[in-house]
Amino acid sequence: MRLKARLQREWRFVRGLNRTLKRVKSISKESPNLLCDDLQAAMDKWRGRPAITFEGRTITYGDLDAMANRYAHWAKGLGLRRGQVVALFMPNRIEYLPIWYGLSKVGVVTALINNQLAGLPLAHCLNISGASHVIVDAETSPVFEPAKGLLEKTLQQWVLGPAHGDQRDLVQALKSCSQLPPDRSVREDMTAADTALLIFTSGTTGMPKAARITHMRGQLYMRGFAGSTGARAEDRVYVALPLYHATGGLCAMGAALLNGGSVVLRRKFSATHFWPEVVAEGCTMFVYIGELCRYLVNHEPDPDETRHKIRMAFGNGLRPDIWPVMKQRFRIPEILEFYGSTEGNVSMFNFDGREGAIGRVPKWLRSRFNIRLVQFDVEKEQVIRGTDGFGIECGPGQIGECIGKIGGEARAEYTGYLDRKASDKKVLRDVFERGDAWFATGDLMRMDADGYFYFVDRIGDTFRWKGENVSTNEVAERLQACPGVEQATVYGVAVEGAEGRAGMAALVVGPDFDIKLLGEHVTRELPPYAQPLFVRLLPAMETTGTFKIRKMDLVADGYDPGKVRGPLYFHDPKKGYVKVTKAVFDKIAAGGVKV
Repeated sequence: MRLKARLQREWRFVRGLNRTLKRVKSISKESPNLLCDDLQAAMDKWRGRPAITFEGRTITYGDLDAMANRYAHWAKGLGLRRGQVVALFMPNRIEYLPIWYGLSKVGVVTALINNQLAGLPLAHCLNISGASHVIVDAETSPVFEPAKGLLEKTLQQWVLGPAHGDQRDLVQALKSCSQLPPDRSVREDMTAADTALLIFTSGTTGMPKAARITHMRGQLYMRGFAGSTGARAEDRVYVALPLYHATGGLCAMGAALLNGGSVVLRRKFSATHFWPEVVAEGCTMFVYIGELCRYLVNHEPDPDETRHKIRMAFGNGLRPDIWPVMKQRFRIPEILEFYGSTEGNVSMFNFDGREGAIGRVPKWLRSRFNIRLVQFDVEKEQVIRGTDGFGIECGPGQIGECIGKIGGEARAEYTGYLDRKASDKKVLRDVFERGDAWFATGDLMRMDADGYFYFVDRIGDTFRWKGENVSTNEVAERLQACPGVEQATVYGVAVEGAEGRAGMAALVVGPDFDIKLLGEHVTRELPPYAQPLFVRLLPAMETTGTFKIRKMDLVADGYDPGKVRGPLYFHDPKKGYVKVTKAVFDKIAAGGVKV
């Protein structure tokens, strides 16, 4: 790289990092300044400016604050005290942020429940939250009703809309509540170490877990993105992600509202309406997760996709194969990719837009970051330790687990889950020295010589076959490059008599898909050990509310034609992909087929 280009790269990185650190440097768990205080300062500063636009309605910062104050007084009137929990089970709507912001003003914790849940998973989240009240609307109330019988205790249901039976009308109750801020003395003894929110994991591998979001952690999200994005008062941020997760509900909201900007909120993402709404609302930024971008790229061209005023897209999980298409086709000047997890203490940004990288830790700033890669055994699913008992750090190009040292600065704190055992499982001890503690992200990554980090796979997804580690993420990317393949997910399945796990791909395909062409593509594009031994076709992928693919049921089905609905194929070394019949399955299961 030429000197001028290198200097420009370093300047962009330093500028972005300084902007971010400047906003978060005063955060500490001992501070009496809470997340609601940050928001209150913004409300007081920009009272007359538009804050949130939703389905044709716009509220100002002053309106938002008045709305939040009503919820604060409502909770206080119910006798709810500091640390008690109210569950919020609603889709995106204009009241969403005012509700939890208002409750936090009186020290009440809000459990943000995924509005896509129903039945047992919904009841599970409500049970572990410890909530005594739940707020619903006309859309989620009918979903809550059938789950009531699975609850460990009775929850009072408050409806934003007409109430029936044992429900109570929240709209009516709020009419008698003051729009003035509650007295600051209500949260007098609180610090930023107190819990503000409960945010739940996606539940892709089991029941969701409740991550404890302290005021300090919420501040890191909101202030961090207010700084990292460089958002200004004239910016309008398009948010089509669910507000029950941190990326949409805290990161995007912080970028806009802590800078005097405004949020254009959508009930849920629509590839069809995305660009027309971005143009109509004059949006200058949008927040993404990787799958959202894939949906946009796979959608038919829209005249508005290049007529917009977008200057930055920020988010996480943007796949390397989608990245250049996204930037060039939609003419997006800047993409800010970041890495982080709801419950973890590892965060980094790709400030200078290196395609495919999820963040960067330059050598000359290594001491300022708590991030390391440690060598990892994917078969045993544990850190590789040397003869001295300590972990072995990865060198450039080596794949290992990303871990974050716990302690020190606020951003290195680990608050974990409500479930202490689940929290402890994520902590590695005595990694590089006696007594140290590190948060295990569960993500495999590699780092290049310039300090750029690249996501490889989730631990548990990567599997070993024919003596080699297979990255499900990388194989899926190659498969999606095959004509006719619209979506791919890859996982390992056990095969009788074979060591390790064989690769299996589940595909959503278009009308031009040809299984013979897939076989040729796989042979040409992937080494033998990474070529999926089995392929199944699906009408659609089952995903979570944040578009994460649920692999649990797919893994459970395996390659058994008695369990798999739809076309199912086996990769014959001589014939390519052939249909799996019961006879073929029995032969494989009996070890009669060389794999």
